[in-house]
Amino acid sequence: MQRSPDDPGTPLREVTFCVLDLETTGASPAGCAITEIGAVKLRGGERIGTFQTLVNPGTPIPPYVTALTAITEAMVLPAPRVEQVLPTFLSFLAGTVVVGHNVRFDVSFLRAAMAAHGYQRSELPSAVVDTCALARRLVGDEVPDCRLGTLASGFGLAHRPCHRALDDALATGDLLHLLLERAGTLGVAGLDDLLSLPTVAGHPQVGKLRLTSSLPRSPGVYLFRDRRGRVLHVGKATANLRQRVRSYFSSNRRGKLAQLLRETTAIDHVACANPLEAAVLEMRLIHEHVPRFNHQAARGRRHAYVKLTLDERFPRLSVVRNPKAGDGCPYLGPLPSHSAARLVVEAIHQAAAIRRCTARAVAGCPCTAQVAGAGYAAIVDRVRRGLTGEPQLLLEPLAHRMLTLAGDERFEEAADLRDRAAALAGALRRQRRFDLLRRAGRLVLDLPGAGPVALDGGRWAGTGTAGTAGTAGSPPAAGAGAGAGVETVPLARDAADELACVGAWLDANAGRVRVLSCDGELSCPLPALPRFEPAGLR
Repeated sequence: MQRSPDDPGTPLREVTFCVLDLETTGASPAGCAITEIGAVKLRGGERIGTFQTLVNPGTPIPPYVTALTAITEAMVLPAPRVEQVLPTFLSFLAGTVVVGHNVRFDVSFLRAAMAAHGYQRSELPSAVVDTCALARRLVGDEVPDCRLGTLASGFGLAHRPCHRALDDALATGDLLHLLLERAGTLGVAGLDDLLSLPTVAGHPQVGKLRLTSSLPRSPGVYLFRDRRGRVLHVGKATANLRQRVRSYFSSNRRGKLAQLLRETTAIDHVACANPLEAAVLEMRLIHEHVPRFNHQAARGRRHAYVKLTLDERFPRLSVVRNPKAGDGCPYLGPLPSHSAARLVVEAIHQAAAIRRCTARAVAGCPCTAQVAGAGYAAIVDRVRRGLTGEPQLLLEPLAHRMLTLAGDERFEEAADLRDRAAALAGALRRQRRFDLLRRAGRLVLDLPGAGPVALDGGRWAGTGTAGTAGTAGSPPAAGAGAGAGVETVPLARDAADELACVGAWLDANAGRVRVLSCDGELSCPLPALPRFEPAGLR
């Protein structure tokens, strides 16, 4: 059975091309008309049909057009008008990929004629190939120019153009076959490869397109490697691995991408069952290989946590790189960087009078006994509750202070406070998502078009209701699943990144995902956290 041209992965040998050429009374469809239509159908290198007719344009043919095409008014006078030709010709085009040399010209006249006689634009095939654009990319350095006559002469094509529609269409068909042979050396095997070729064939690393020839048209993860086998870059494709990787060659980009392609000598891939698995596997491989061309890998080295030091006599807020499991202290994070963590700490200091010093005895601090221990314990408890289940204890004082500053027209101070409050609210929102996923325990979801998948404490645990381990790697570490107080155990950076990835995907697809089972809790009774927007200041 012949595959539809709407299927981007259709092998080129199965595609039916319709190569067309029009002769007209002038250059613009706005004031000119068609005088001749010629077309040839090709599939698998063979001609399977032709179409040719003169068309009465209903208007005089300029002398210079007659001199160029040898089409006279006497020839077109008995010919059918375009409205009589269109039904048959559109039927001839149906189910094909339209091909032409400077095909935009021909298509513009066809569309103008269709619009004038009540046809919809969708009745013309959407897939279009321009042999002129392909020739510029594939053989442009072998000929003086890419006019059809120059190419036919330079490459000895069987048919030569003569400004008559069918002859020019036949010559364009010969050129198409020549260009498809050249494109095959670049790994062009499917229709999608061919349609994107005009934008990629001029890339300085175009020879490396052959590295993509084995990539499937399915979700998955790809790994760019250098000549020593080291992973340079990891990425994901939510639908089409082949198309996603070939898009790296879509333009002559500079900077890191150009350097990445220069260093790449191999491209590996792992096919995935669905986009969620691809997103999780991408994250795990980035953490495993730390590729230098991945921004996430660089950001990960700067992560930090905000810790409330309940293990000290007079607790304070501290920014740490590595949390300690089992120390009984609440942690917020990991956060993207030390500076992001400091911004959160500054926000909490604005909301609660918790000590800022790190020394054992500083005037004015509770450790000097100038503040009663019971009073300070109440402040610490307020911060603790604000970081866990009662965020309003910290956010409401910030919002009130921000509005007071704005009312006093101290807008710069209000803006600074807004940024701190936004950082704190964002960190709490992220932490709340982590806690919700971890408390859910073993969660089985039905993904549209992909079947059931299992999560364990928010981390990918495989496909199927049994949660058999899938491509995305090893199951979550011990302690990542549900259990009393599991959210008090600080999350490692790799686990946090994976939970953020899963949470973002679930948010985006919430209306399409069905919950099949859940061992823990999958609800959050806490009120929505405010977003501190700049417009609220004025």
